[in-house]
Amino acid sequence: MSPVPQSTLDFLAALTGEQRDALLALRAEIIAAAPEAEEYIGYGIPAFRHNGALVSFGATRSKCSFYVQSPAVMEAFAADLTGLDTSKGTIRFAPDKPLPSELVHRIVQARLEENAARKRAR
Repeated sequence: MSPVPQSTLDFLAALTGEQRDALLALRAEIIAAAPEAEEYIGYGIPAFRHNGALVSFGATRSKCSFYVQSPAVMEAFAADLTGLDTSKGTIRFAPDKPLPSELVHRIVQARLEENAARKRAR
């Protein structure tokens, strides 16, 4: 069993070059969309939080994953996600076919809005 990474850079260093490059690009998009978000390692993978859990990402042997962590946001973007490998709160993609930057940005913005609304409702 490999040790839990202590940072996003530790996590990325353990990946193949193609996966690392794809996830570095995804990370940059997340940071651009949510510059106030805190980056951390959660459940052994890189994650971001702002008013609660925001998004995270990871990798399997052959795929990269963008964890949206919100079935409601996944449903709101269903038309944009047509043809992609998705589940309740996850978008999986091949490292050589990264997610469109604009889509990542809009999804992160939707998650920020969702978290802000939840915070206001408390």
